Amino acid sequence: MIEIKNTVKKFDSFTALDGVDLRIEKGTAFGLLGSNGAGKSTILRLLSGIYAPESGDVLIDGESVYDNVNAKQKVFFINDETVQFGSFTLQRLKNYYKGFYPSFSEDIFQSLRQKINLPLNKKINTFSKGMKRQAIVIIGLACCTDYLLLDEAFDGLDPTMRIIVKKMLVDAMLDRQLTTIISSHNLKEINEVCDTAALLHNGKIIFCRDIDDVKGSVHKIQTVFNKNEDGTVQTFTKEDFVHEGIEILHYEQNQSICFIIAKGDIEVIKASLLPKRPMLTEVIPLTLEEIFIYELEVLGYDSSDKIGE
Repeated sequence: MIEIKNTVKKFDSFTALDGVDLRIEKGTAFGLLGSNGAGKSTILRLLSGIYAPESGDVLIDGESVYDNVNAKQKVFFINDETVQFGSFTLQRLKNYYKGFYPSFSEDIFQSLRQKINLPLNKKINTFSKGMKRQAIVIIGLACCTDYLLLDEAFDGLDPTMRIIVKKMLVDAMLDRQLTTIISSHNLKEINEVCDTAALLHNGKIIFCRDIDDVKGSVHKIQTVFNKNEDGTVQTFTKEDFVHEGIEILHYEQNQSICFIIAKGDIEVIKASLLPKRPMLTEVIPLTLEEIFIYELEVLGYDSSDKIGE
């Protein structure tokens, strides 16, 4: 597994990570979410041994990663740029990485390359952005590491390229329980690929949760209440909906229509509304982005600092 324990990373006077704790089990598809500068790429570079932490521990299967060949050979890091390999052909790039990873599989490399028909002997700087990303992904998968780290893996790719890259990743995760960690500011991408996600903000982990649990525990309810006997609109406050087993994340009322964002069992939430005699109660699906934004508001963070697009 991966363990990051009370880790601090600084660049001069800037603190990129401030006491981060994170545990990622093997076989997990894990998403690192956050706005630009939140610390996502720093975590990936620590896990791949590029950076050493100022304090704390960064462990792969119980071993410190930095300056440790054995730990580094278990990890393949796909940067958000491939410009450093522009003068390489795919054949040369493959041989370059093969020298560092004893577990490299020629069969996997050739199988993936043939599926997407990438040329072996053209320089990578002649490839499109999508082809460059495909090239480094198939090499990363062919290295057969236990852990694959991807920094903004799908950023800038057209829809067809996104589907191709995602399918290669998902197939590898299913075939050999590959642990994949994907950093992104795009919640939709994380939602489609990952089963667990951590949200970073200003170098700190805000929360780390199973995505299905998050989506199943937060609900948006639209409710219309009867008017008072004198014809005036009933008015309520957030506190009026506090109920045992329910956490109100957000409440707003527009005339007789109330919008409630609540965390808890949906049947308990709906039952708590009955004493107020609603005319109509409707549960509206929430996106993962909306859930995270409401939870950030409760924690006192500024929801205008976008975490997804």
